[in-house]
Amino acid sequence: MAEDLNQQEPTAEEKAKIENDVLKAAEDAMKMEAEANNADATQSTDAPADAAAEQPAEASAEQPAKPAAAPDPTEVLKQQLADANDRNLRLMAEFDNYRRRTAKEQLELIETANGKLLEKLSEVQDNFERAFASENKAQDLEAFEKGMQMIYNQFAKILTDAGLEQIDPTGAEFDPNMHEALMQQPSETVPEGHVVTVFQKGYKLKNKILKTAKVIVSSGK
Repeated sequence: MAEDLNQQEPTAEEKAKIENDVLKAAEDAMKMEAEANNADATQSTDAPADAAAEQPAEASAEQPAKPAAAPDPTEVLKQQLADANDRNLRLMAEFDNYRRRTAKEQLELIETANGKLLEKLSEVQDNFERAFASENKAQDLEAFEKGMQMIYNQFAKILTDAGLEQIDPTGAEFDPNMHEALMQQPSETVPEGHVVTVFQKGYKLKNKILKTAKVIVSSGK
């Protein structure tokens, strides 16, 4: 039995050969593993390149259409200037029409106002004509004077209602804007520079002087 065990134990040469075979198998396995790793690395490197090559095509397909060219700024300014000139011409035409229409309306108002005033003044004229008619002449001068006074009052009221105001500056300080000095004369009662006598009364409409009063101004004592 012992002899059989001794016979089965490998010799030193066989052990050395077995070790060499094991080392060689290990080297072959390591070499194959390295080659496999290199192949995987090559594939992973090539894949992004292919993907990158495909991306531009996809990106170009997804890009929107190129926008139209922007308008020329000079042409835009020319169009805006033309529009502004057109608006200006229309405004000028509208203003001219408004001015003419307003002037016509003002003229119509003046004519209407003058018509009403003249209508009232015509009544005064009628009264004068009746007073001077031969059949209405009175032998009594006092009655005639009374009739003339009534016509004058009617006439004065019409002018006052129309806005006419009489200027009677007797005793007032001389004002060159409202009075016209005809001469100066000494006065015992009227201070220097004040109106002594009104030779002709003045008139104003509202705040506008129509006619200055002609006066004599005191030169003092």
